[in-house]
Amino acid sequence: MTSSEDTDTDTDTADNNDEGARAVGIYVYGIVPADVQPEEDATGIHDAPIDIVTHGDIAALVSEIDPAQRLGTPADLRAHARILDGTSRVAPVLPLRFGAVVSDRDAVINELLAEHENEFSSALEALEGCAQYLVRGRYVEEAIIREIVDENPKATSLLESLREQPEELTRDARMALGEIIGNTLAAKRETDTGTALDALAPLTDTMTVREPTHDEDAVQIAVLLEVDRQDELEQTVGDLAARWDDRVTMRLVGPMAPYDFVVAPKPED
Repeated sequence: MTSSEDTDTDTDTADNNDEGARAVGIYVYGIVPADVQPEEDATGIHDAPIDIVTHGDIAALVSEIDPAQRLGTPADLRAHARILDGTSRVAPVLPLRFGAVVSDRDAVINELLAEHENEFSSALEALEGCAQYLVRGRYVEEAIIREIVDENPKATSLLESLREQPEELTRDARMALGEIIGNTLAAKRETDTGTALDALAPLTDTMTVREPTHDEDAVQIAVLLEVDRQDELEQTVGDLAARWDDRVTMRLVGPMAPYDFVVAPKPED
């Protein structure tokens, strides 16, 4: 016979066990070939160790996570990208969108890997030896404004009128000048992006143009390229920088996971 005190203790223990079981989920970063192994000290979101769940010739990069803990901080986003981008340097990887959490390792296999096995295997084979790079250019503000004003007599006239009148009397002129600058920047961005695409074309035909995220963005192009041709890409971006001199600052980011070209579906998709 069990006393009421013993019964309460057993119930509390069972409840605690249930809570412990509910406290662990599996966060999935991306899909890789089954022979990929994470580095021993690799950590992901919330500093959890990175592990791998395999199914046949494919696998998922995962870590344990507390489902009750908030996701979406800048640190979480950086950790997600860090694991995927680091992997892309040594193996093909299919990134999952941020926030893919399943109940356990069996769910990773049954709801993700087995469900999309052929699709994932084909995509990984196509990505072998490749990674994504971002070619970014940003206009130098003073240089591009001077260029626009020099090319547009109306902009020159408006700028002169702004210098000659008090600010409270120049609202319409400032709005008109801002519209000219905005429209001209959009046209220059389109032209300069075309120039960059032409320069990159000998290296790859797998490119996509990203939408600008800043008014002064000149070029944002994602490129899928063989990693062993990175030196050629760096040279091409350097040539563009020299061509545009102090007008546009150029930057090359990568290698990174192919976010703009292949994104694996979440388990629930």
